[in-house]
Amino acid sequence: MTSHGKPDLSLFNTAAEGAHSPPATAGAREWLGLALLALPTMLLGLDLTLLHLALPALAADLQPTSLQALWIMDAYGFMIAGFLITMGTLGDRIGRRKLLMMGAAAFAVASVVAAFSTSAGMLIAARALLGMAGATLMPSTLALITTLFADPRQRALGFGIWATMFALGMAMGPVVGGALLEHFWWGAAFLVAVPVVGLLLPLAPVLLPDHRASQAGRLDLASVGLSLVAMLPVVYGIKQIAKGGFGLHPAGAIALGLAFAVVFVRRQRRLADPLLDMSLFANRAFSVALIVLLLGLVAVGGTMLLVTQYLQLVAGFSPLVAGLWMGPPALAMVAAGVTAPLLARRVRPGFVVAGALGLSVAGYLMLTRLDNGASGVVIVVAGFSLAYLGLGTIAALGTDLVVGSAPVDKAGSASAMSETVQDLGVSLGIAVLGSLATAVYRRTMLDRIPESLGQGAREAVGDSLWAASSVASELPPGLMEEAQAAFTAGFSGAAAFSAVSVSILAVLAAVSLRHIGVVGGSEPRQ
Repeated sequence: MTSHGKPDLSLFNTAAEGAHSPPATAGAREWLGLALLALPTMLLGLDLTLLHLALPALAADLQPTSLQALWIMDAYGFMIAGFLITMGTLGDRIGRRKLLMMGAAAFAVASVVAAFSTSAGMLIAARALLGMAGATLMPSTLALITTLFADPRQRALGFGIWATMFALGMAMGPVVGGALLEHFWWGAAFLVAVPVVGLLLPLAPVLLPDHRASQAGRLDLASVGLSLVAMLPVVYGIKQIAKGGFGLHPAGAIALGLAFAVVFVRRQRRLADPLLDMSLFANRAFSVALIVLLLGLVAVGGTMLLVTQYLQLVAGFSPLVAGLWMGPPALAMVAAGVTAPLLARRVRPGFVVAGALGLSVAGYLMLTRLDNGASGVVIVVAGFSLAYLGLGTIAALGTDLVVGSAPVDKAGSASAMSETVQDLGVSLGIAVLGSLATAVYRRTMLDRIPESLGQGAREAVGDSLWAASSVASELPPGLMEEAQAAFTAGFSGAAAFSAVSVSILAVLAAVSLRHIGVVGGSEPRQ
């Protein structure tokens, strides 16, 4: 076995493997390789939240239309979602280190183009290229962890650190963005990627091993096209529901995407070298872990949106201060991401996940008790911290179960599936919980808007708290406080929905994953 040690991750492990020599433990070079992989991982998390603060300054400079502003925000996420499966499988075929370096270089170039964009159309194109490049980084970093660490315990800890660095990047986004905007122009937010890539490219060949599938087949371009026309309409439909509520147009987009998904799956079953190996789903640990990741992210994704709105629109904090208040939840996720793999060495992972989700339920129940007073901020931060404890645990152990249950030659494809369901989970959460909270808000405000109010202001107050805030100077005394109370009621309703759904998810994890042995044990992951 090489110094990097190829992990034995076969779907069909048997007890006889216990007779083999133990896997090689990682040395200093492997841990330095993990530290290097943490850089693009943190960068991706940072990029998800960095642009939110830059949008007002960006809009003032480029003067985008409302449609262009939406695409500036959404193009990045759409392209990541559409290309994750393709890029994960491509890394298995051409080499994960090679794909990581190519993607990182493309990410840096696209970041520079975005930073110096002179029109909204140019920025949209740059954001789309950033999404395509970003889709190479996620599965590459995860798959390379399986190559770096042969020992299951070290590999699980590596995934925990990966999840921690991604969470840290997301938490740092508002703080870094606010600091940059105080001293530079909006384009500086994109240039953060340049020094990261400048460090990654020369060190990757030294610290990171490469790996490609031993019998890699050709890339089926028809499957690539089908994966895109399956994913993009679904993500588009979900985002439209989150923005404007349920309607025929977004429902049709989702139905179209699902129809193409059926065609995609049927084609994969017929191909000798599929883009996505459907046999992976025969492994119970793989399938259940994907479900846990998907549904767990639904609750967290929607709640994260409502928390940021509460801190800014109800508590009245600036984006930078609101970002700082998100620090404690981020620290909770960091703690869970590191300690969960260590705990799973003594307690079965299914029970660790179930216990962490139980703490998340307690957090969501706290959020159902929100009010608009000073205690509201404390409840929000404490409750969301408990929710993030569950997220850190499922991000670390769920990812390890998904990627660690796949054959080594399919690690890139399995990593891409892990990231795909998490992206879908966040989008679904924003759509479902956002729509639920909005429905409660509108029903609550229906009879509270005075007839004397102008038509434009009436529509704004009846639509959402965001819209009401834009016309706050036109509102009579007390109406803005009523709008904030209506939003809080919607937030509490969404939190109650999350508490129930995550309770069910905790039971599913405890029951369906109870057969998975402790990390580093001899029991197979099936």
